[in-house]
Amino acid sequence: MAQFEAFIGVNFWTALFTLLNTLTIFFVARHFLFRPVMKIIKDRQKEIDGMYSDADTAKGEANAMRNEYQQKLANAQATSDRIVKEAVARGQSRQEEIIRQAQQEASAIMDKASADIELERKKAINDAKNEISGIAIAIAGKVVGRELNEKDQAALVDHFIDELGDDA
Repeated sequence: MAQFEAFIGVNFWTALFTLLNTLTIFFVARHFLFRPVMKIIKDRQKEIDGMYSDADTAKGEANAMRNEYQQKLANAQATSDRIVKEAVARGQSRQEEIIRQAQQEASAIMDKASADIELERKKAINDAKNEISGIAIAIAGKVVGRELNEKDQAALVDHFIDELGDDA
């Protein structure tokens, strides 16, 4: 062995003790360093996996909430469209009702005005007939030169009114 040590330049016992020390350090480091570090790494991996799982769950909930929101928004839009259509329909029916009432009132005013005009016309004709009959009696009295009795006067007025009514 001495020749081996001289050839290699390594003491066998020193190499053996170095190897034993290295193995001892390896086992001690493995027991006190690698296992806790591996445990920390595994715990951290579980925590990261949990975070990913929570993130996936939160993402799924967010998608569900977004879909629910979009559904509610679509429902709200449909409801607002329906309300607007109903309001427009009510407005149009109210407009038609107001127009119909206005037309009825205008028709009633026109009918009343026509009746008033006809009444005024008849009144004016009667006033004119009365005035003209008074003038006609006065003229007839002067023409005849005498006073007319009531019977003659009535017959003359009726004859004059009939002629006047035919001309009107």
